[in-house]
Amino acid sequence: MKHLVLTGACALDTILTVPAYPPEDAKQRASSLQVRRGGNCPNTLEVLHHLFSPSDQADIKTHLISTLPAQNSPAITKIHSSFGPGSTKIDFSPCIHREGHTESVSSYIIRSLETGSRTVVNYNDLPEMTPDEFERILDTLLLSNSKEEEDSWWFHFEGRIPSTTLQCIHYIRTHLPPNTTTISVECEKPNREGLTSIAAEADVVFYSSSWAESRGYHNPEACLRGEAPSTRASLMLCTWGASGAGMLTRRKLGGGSGAKLQEEDEYIHHSPATPKDGKPIKVVDTIGAGDTFIAGLLYASLSSSSLHMVDASSSSSQKEKLAFAVELATKKVQDEGFAHLAAQQQQP
Repeated sequence: MKHLVLTGACALDTILTVPAYPPEDAKQRASSLQVRRGGNCPNTLEVLHHLFSPSDQADIKTHLISTLPAQNSPAITKIHSSFGPGSTKIDFSPCIHREGHTESVSSYIIRSLETGSRTVVNYNDLPEMTPDEFERILDTLLLSNSKEEEDSWWFHFEGRIPSTTLQCIHYIRTHLPPNTTTISVECEKPNREGLTSIAAEADVVFYSSSWAESRGYHNPEACLRGEAPSTRASLMLCTWGASGAGMLTRRKLGGGSGAKLQEEDEYIHHSPATPKDGKPIKVVDTIGAGDTFIAGLLYASLSSSSLHMVDASSSSSQKEKLAFAVELATKKVQDEGFAHLAAQQQQP
């Protein structure tokens, strides 16, 4: 059995679409309003369950760790139902319910039709997860799921509170064998202190273009090569909007007896495919595009014969995985939400 454990915030998003972003102290009528569930990890989970085939569902168990309001609050019903038919396949038991709280994390998003920008205001009254809580959750997960030798675990962290995430990573490293465990993290928010510390400890790192630009990088390759010396990761990825994404793979080169292992880096770039009619891609909804990219990479990895793909895959296989993730994110931005991605159920 393959286990995928995603840890991050779960929100209810209120999305207002406006002709143009309003100036301060102005009044403006929105052209549409949507309320839907958001959050990096929940979005990624939803996309995955649109992609999973019946055999994937039988072979891969997904778990969500998120801080939520009280179990009997109306928000919980909204959150669970928002995953659609896939909700029955997701293990929500690791989630932390804060009794006395009735509202989930809330995000208010102003989406401008003029520029395509998204302005987000978040509100969160829920106490964040503590390292002790994560340790108890992991202990329970390991006890309640089979510990057969072939079981593999992939832990993905939004990196919401880097100091907490770092302690969680250290706990995983001391309680699970490295050959059956993969840890991935997101470096997304430019002003979030401590993200480089968790990137240093991860096997897979996802960098956003906004984070990269805040560090002075002007393209994905510059970011990945610049950050490579400061992380142990064997796989690094950086998304760059309409320019696609880059991937840096690192593999060890063996020497003779007693020789020191050397590392070889390979950079791969994939840009979105040009439509057959030659017309530019029409961007409709970019909310969750990065989460969709991550889902594409996870799907391409989890559906293969080995969960711990980072050291084992060939260069051509990695190119296919990157291409699949980029094309999936490109398809996502051309329609609202994620439901239309269910049609993309081919293995890369």
